[in-house]
Amino acid sequence: MTLGATLYIKDTKEAVVFYQEAFGMTLGYNVKNPDGTYMHAELQKDGQTIFAISEHNNECLIPEMRKLAASKTCLITSLGINFATEGEVRKAYEYLMREGIAQREIGEVPWSKCSADVLDKYGVFWYICV
Repeated sequence: MTLGATLYIKDTKEAVVFYQEAFGMTLGYNVKNPDGTYMHAELQKDGQTIFAISEHNNECLIPEMRKLAASKTCLITSLGINFATEGEVRKAYEYLMREGIAQREIGEVPWSKCSADVLDKYGVFWYICV
């Protein structure tokens, strides 16, 4: 069994490039909408699809998520990315913090020597760690 995750994001053309750079991923199978945004774009690491991105037009979603993150309210869902090195975590953190909000700044927790919780500019809540 595998778990498939699709992120519904506004401006998928930019988001695909953003996540490729943040996480060191490549673009896999994809289908574009007539306007050039992605109906479906799979992002892969080492040939394995990690998650997909699809365009959405819900303008009120991101501001609401940002309000919750700024208030340090516990968000109920996050996507976790486990990296091989602390350097990869720090690179991802740097990207995610571009217009993002740290729920927990990069640091150590009992189960990881380097991790963080970040709500990115697209309204996606990430847990990143080694």
